Amino acid sequence: VVEVVDVNDNAPELVVSSFSSRLAESALPGTVVGLFVVKDRDAGDNGKVVCSLEDQPAFSLRPAYKNYYELVTASALDREETAQYILVVTAADAGSPPLTTTQTFTVDISDVNDNAPVFDQTSYTMHVRENNDPAVLVGAVRAADDDDVGPNSKVTYSLAPARPAERAARSYVSVNSENGNVFVLRPLDYEQVRQLEVVVSAADSGSPPLSANVTVRVLVVDENDNAPVVLHPAQDSSPPSSELVPTSAEAGYLVTKVVAVDADSGQNSWLSYHLLKATDPGLFAVGAQTGEVRLRRPVTERDAVRQKLVVLVRDNGRPPLSATAVLAALLLDGFSDAHMPRSGLAPEDEGGSLTLYLIVSLAFVSLLFLASAAAFVACKVCKRKSLKEGTVLYGPGDFQTSLADAAGTGTLPHAYCYEVSLTTGSGNSEFRFLKPVLASLPPQRCGTDGGAAGEEDFP
Repeated sequence: VVEVVDVNDNAPELVVSSFSSRLAESALPGTVVGLFVVKDRDAGDNGKVVCSLEDQPAFSLRPAYKNYYELVTASALDREETAQYILVVTAADAGSPPLTTTQTFTVDISDVNDNAPVFDQTSYTMHVRENNDPAVLVGAVRAADDDDVGPNSKVTYSLAPARPAERAARSYVSVNSENGNVFVLRPLDYEQVRQLEVVVSAADSGSPPLSANVTVRVLVVDENDNAPVVLHPAQDSSPPSSELVPTSAEAGYLVTKVVAVDADSGQNSWLSYHLLKATDPGLFAVGAQTGEVRLRRPVTERDAVRQKLVVLVRDNGRPPLSATAVLAALLLDGFSDAHMPRSGLAPEDEGGSLTLYLIVSLAFVSLLFLASAAAFVACKVCKRKSLKEGTVLYGPGDFQTSLADAAGTGTLPHAYCYEVSLTTGSGNSEFRFLKPVLASLPPQRCGTDGGAAGEEDFP
């Protein structure tokens, strides 16, 4: 009997039963990737096979049944870290020398939408000048998605649903959905809106989509668009009120203080005061920062009683804006008159206007007086004319009366003849009494009947 002794002349065989070359990154540890069986035709120790996996912490081999082995995941996978794995499985027998067989497996990790977009800043601050043009570009937001190229990494931008405090800001701000550019849609006024705050959302196109939010603040930059406004002294009265200055005042005496404000901010609201014009520029000085109007020197007798000053108030903007304050001062020797009118200096043309008003008034009064006098004279003339035309004269008839001589004294009894003469158009009655002109007259009968007995004619 010849016994044949085995020699380790057969290498192990590795037969793949199943293998998944593509694996989702969301696969849990222990997920089976492949199943294979190893064989060795040698006998004894030469036919014993041991399988191993080269150093690869994400995967491992585990015996399944007899000579079957499973290739499984050992830990969580992340495609963003490793998109592909090269796995080398070695099967070695126990012969001497041992024979080995290797098999290479390639596993591709497929992307899962497990990464939300990430902004490159935690918050954004942008600036826009007031009185801006509509739809002006003020900045941009940027977000990236680490997922694979495709829908999972495509980012779109939008304004997130606003809280009640942000609803007004949403009407001013817009964001481009493709590139994240931020626009201010309407002109802004710094004096009304100092800043706008909105929340911008970046979302990918995965299923389900993932998103991230970021706060965007748009600060309005002030421009010098408001001129100073003089609060004191009030400039809405004409003529302006006057400040009383005693003639005994010394240099440095505080006459008044110009108070002005500017609605702008920063250096645009810094105000300076300058004496622009004065009746006597050498008499007054104006504080450049305070606006205080003081006497530069003592008051003298040669100074005019009424002084007019024009103070220029200018801001520090570019270009600067200004306003003027008109002041008036009365130089008085004491303030004895408690009811002294505080009328200031009238404008230069006010005297001419007042004179014109006086002339017109006098002319009107004179014409009215002349018209009244003419009407009065005309009435009198018409009245006299009416009296003359309507008078009833005494006719040629004789005076008839009973006249008697009393004791030769040449006196007559108090019996008279009289006529009533009424004028047409007159409401008054005129009585004419006839007094005796002769010493003695025969008794006659009063009447108008001519030719009666005892009738005598006057010579």
